[in-house]
Amino acid sequence: MARDGRRELRTRVKTGKGRTVSSKRWLERQLNDPYVARAKREGFRSRAAYKLVEIDDRHRLLKRGMRVVDLGAAPGGWSQVAARRVGVREGGGRVVAIDLLDMPAIPGVEFLQCDFLAADAPARLKQMLGGEADIVLSDMASNATGHRKTDHLRIMALAEAAAEFAGEVLAPGGAFLCKVLQGGTERTLLARLKVAFATVRHLKPASSRADSAELYLLATGFRRSKPTTD
Repeated sequence: MARDGRRELRTRVKTGKGRTVSSKRWLERQLNDPYVARAKREGFRSRAAYKLVEIDDRHRLLKRGMRVVDLGAAPGGWSQVAARRVGVREGGGRVVAIDLLDMPAIPGVEFLQCDFLAADAPARLKQMLGGEADIVLSDMASNATGHRKTDHLRIMALAEAAAEFAGEVLAPGGAFLCKVLQGGTERTLLARLKVAFATVRHLKPASSRADSAELYLLATGFRRSKPTTD
């Protein structure tokens, strides 16, 4: 029921020729999702933009003039938010993005269409960035198989690769935000982050669907380790 007592109207989709039950449910969910409608009204490319908006509003991660790396950027919702908040159009910040899929241009955002796990991808991103990053964002996810354990292992492998990259490019005091799945963040990743960052926490934005197993891992206060000497 709506707040004023009236019944909310929901758009229902018929299961037509060539449309599976699962695709019908996905389409219904999209059509009735308030964040999807809001994204269209406010010019964001995806509802995922509001996850970053909510996290940033709470934790004040993105500031004018910052250098940002966006991993798994397509279709561009997070890059749009980052670009607005660091002021790239005013020349005060920088956003470098990468995705295996194509992403239509966003003013001020430098985009590399490439698999982040490719051997040369980190070096190419570093070259584009031209210096240290203040924050590394990762909303990367592999295609779901439907097998929970397999999906968890795949997304954790991406999170670990993103964390390794963050450790190579972040400036002291920098932050790292990445997607993980419920089911226990791998101990090795948490242990690594707790050594490298002052604070590590799990987040579940309100804009993340309630039935989704996704969580976000936020690490702040990067502490670059000093090289050891013999």
